[in-house]
Amino acid sequence: MGLISFIKNAGEKLFKSGEKGEQEKAELIRTHIGRFGFDTSRIQVTVDKDRVILSGTVDTTDNKNKVIVTAGNVDGIAAVEDRIVVTEPVRSAPPPPEKQFYTVKKGDYLSKIAKEVYGNANKYHIIFEANRPMLKDPDLIYPGQVLVIPPLEE
Repeated sequence: MGLISFIKNAGEKLFKSGEKGEQEKAELIRTHIGRFGFDTSRIQVTVDKDRVILSGTVDTTDNKNKVIVTAGNVDGIAAVEDRIVVTEPVRSAPPPPEKQFYTVKKGDYLSKIAKEVYGNANKYHIIFEANRPMLKDPDLIYPGQVLVIPPLEE
């Protein structure tokens, strides 16, 4: 839970000029999240100016992180407040480590990011897979986009 920052003027253009209000923006973001195949029936979306507040429950930490970046990678959104609770079954093993987020800079590409965070450019596919279905092609990322960076499994 927390506040994740995004580049306000980067991302999917969901809001047309003259958009009615924050409630309509919240519904557009909720629909946008659903288009990527995420179950939005237990997620509440609220918009407060340039901030999205996500609450409710999701089944896994992986889906939680993907919902956050999907909601935040929208033009006009500067932050996502995460109030989502994960309902994964209780395990006897320790929970998986939280994933980190990475904001794409001009000139970045997935193998360059993989080299920076993992020390190995050939691990770009791990980042790509962690951000599907939001990413459809590993060569199509843009500055300001926030990506989920999963920890390397030993």
